[in-house]
Amino acid sequence: MRNAAANVVSTLVKAGHEAVFAGGCVRDMLRGVDPKDYDVATSARPAQVQALFPHSIPVGAHFGVIIVRKGPHQIEVATFRRDGTYTDGRRPDSVEFTSAVEDAKRRDFTVNGLFYNPLTEEVLDYVGGRADLERKLLRAIGDARSRFREDHLRLLRAVRFATVLGYEIDADTWSAMRDLAPEVASVSAERIREELVKIFLHPNRVRGFDLLVDSGLMKAVLPEILALQGCEQPPQWHPEGDVFKHTRIMLGLLPAKVSLPLVLSVLLHDIAKPATYEVDETGRIRFNGHDKQGAEMTEEILRRLKFPNDVIHPTVEAVANHMMFKDVQKMRVSKLKRFMARPTYEDEMELHRVDCMSSNGLTENYDFLRAKEAEFAAELRPLVPAPLINGHEIMAMGVPAGPRVGELLRMVQDLQLEGSLKTAEEAREWIRAKTL
Repeated sequence: MRNAAANVVSTLVKAGHEAVFAGGCVRDMLRGVDPKDYDVATSARPAQVQALFPHSIPVGAHFGVIIVRKGPHQIEVATFRRDGTYTDGRRPDSVEFTSAVEDAKRRDFTVNGLFYNPLTEEVLDYVGGRADLERKLLRAIGDARSRFREDHLRLLRAVRFATVLGYEIDADTWSAMRDLAPEVASVSAERIREELVKIFLHPNRVRGFDLLVDSGLMKAVLPEILALQGCEQPPQWHPEGDVFKHTRIMLGLLPAKVSLPLVLSVLLHDIAKPATYEVDETGRIRFNGHDKQGAEMTEEILRRLKFPNDVIHPTVEAVANHMMFKDVQKMRVSKLKRFMARPTYEDEMELHRVDCMSSNGLTENYDFLRAKEAEFAAELRPLVPAPLINGHEIMAMGVPAGPRVGELLRMVQDLQLEGSLKTAEEAREWIRAKTL
């Protein structure tokens, strides 16, 4: 992709235009990290870019943005510009095509405002970004409040960059973030969601969590998390403290690479504890039904943030089921196999593991399930194999259509899973004896 982007720069320069790599790709190159993509900034106007690259796509010609195709790669080419006023807190009302210097000054953070000429290997720094890279400092370009007022999403982007890069946030930039945090509510749910996803999927997610809370952004985008603060738990089971501390510790215990439903289920598994908090007659703290109510709250939160169903459903299921692990050693084999055969099982196991390790450290049920996995694997057949008999066969044996058919199917499968019935004929004989 770098060669493709350099070829685009070369074509623009040969046509008499100024052209450079811009933004995050320059930042990452200077950090010794391979960029995920390459953007080009140029003095060429959109029509001139399209003339040089006939199969290009004008995705944002009003803002001077053209996508140039180079083989399998798509290179974003943007004309140097100065932004006009912002009235919606997201995009400028107008743009003026201008110089590289002005283009750098309208960007968000100094480390993202660097340019690089791949033909001369020269870094162009008009905003002090190189020094901030060396200091590992995230600093807004120019007046921080002005940059955040222009585009409220930059508030979350600041947290994301500080999390992913591991950088400190400049004091003036941080002060502006805290003052303007409520403004992020004007950003679309989809854009908020995407920033949160990038923060919580990163191995440095606890830092991101802390920055969201301390900046006031968590209050604006996920206020339910703050309700966990001060929600005390039974000390004999949770010596770590309140639900907020418990959740934060769990995030830190997760492996570096996690699925999105897993990290969301960790974040939200106890979200209903404040709503279900009570103290019984013995003085013990209880959260009766917090798993089921938490599943309902989780679905509401994730739908509010416009998550897709393939993320919502497994996350909700994990929250709803996280208390079932305390009963696994009491389950019948048939129920246990069904429990373990669910597609969400592995993520739920990891949720259970960090839930235990962040509190009392007791992993008996986790260890029991891992042992059962090995035991069931030795049987050399699926945990839940194909049924020995179906509903039509049961009705052909004289059982009327209705709930009784489903009940018999379930009973046969229970016995199949427990090894009592092994063949279809044994299943038919059992049904005949049961229905005589």
